[in-house]
Amino acid sequence: MTWLEGNARDKRPAGARLRELLDRKEILRVPGAHNAFAGMIAKQAGFDALYISGGAVTASLGLPDLGIMTLDEMCGVVRSVSRTTDLPLIVDGDTGYGGTLNAMRVVQEMELAGAGAIHIEDQMLPKKCGHLNDKRLVDPEEAATKIAAAKKASSDLVIIARTDAAGVEGLDAAIKRSNLYREAGADVSFPDGLPSAEDHVEYAKKVPGLKMANMTEYGRTPFFTGQEFEDMGFDIVIWPATSMRAAAKLFQDLYGHMKEHDGTEGFMDKVMSRGEQYDTLAYYDYEALDQSVARTVLPEYGK
Repeated sequence: MTWLEGNARDKRPAGARLRELLDRKEILRVPGAHNAFAGMIAKQAGFDALYISGGAVTASLGLPDLGIMTLDEMCGVVRSVSRTTDLPLIVDGDTGYGGTLNAMRVVQEMELAGAGAIHIEDQMLPKKCGHLNDKRLVDPEEAATKIAAAKKASSDLVIIARTDAAGVEGLDAAIKRSNLYREAGADVSFPDGLPSAEDHVEYAKKVPGLKMANMTEYGRTPFFTGQEFEDMGFDIVIWPATSMRAAAKLFQDLYGHMKEHDGTEGFMDKVMSRGEQYDTLAYYDYEALDQSVARTVLPEYGK
């Protein structure tokens, strides 16, 4: 059934559905989806929730991840992924797109777009990826005020407080900030950029409640599996930008092949067939909604 019909959609708020997933004993594994089609493929693979990365979306827009993407641009992606997958989404809210009032509006807009959770970080604008150098942090009390305001603005959205303090002020400061943000109303704590298993374990011991880990590639955190993060004491793990990086690498290979060989012959074993594409999109279900549209018959090569 397509999202146009709507009857099969889970009518419960996305935040409630995400909380239900978090009530499970095992860690919630959440891959990133930088657009709706990536989200549909992730759902086909069996994932129950998705992550929308600010870094991945900005890269898709041809922009660096420095806080210059607009809220409307991010909400557009959230809306399209939500309606096509009907999965609860954890969304990167950066710094809340400004001050306290901006963070409250972000919460309202994300709920309307279909998000189940949003995380807000304690960096100053312009922000940087949490695994990069020389980040600038706001005062803990200012960040806590923003988290409290976001919680107040939420009717259902899960509020995740991200701290980037570990790489700036040290692990103890990250722990102290996270506990302050929990007191302010955060539902989940998120320490970004922890560089070792020992730091993850120490953080998990000293910060009560639900905790989220970031398994981004090419960052400060070594490769860990979802099970390893669970053993360290975490409840959610995200792979934020992998889908975008994988797609970008394939684009590089494709365009290089086309330039060298003057066409795509010899490359097609690396790409999705038209038949697989149409199956993922529920193409024939859409056609069936309008009796004036003839059912498509694929060319033999496209199956």
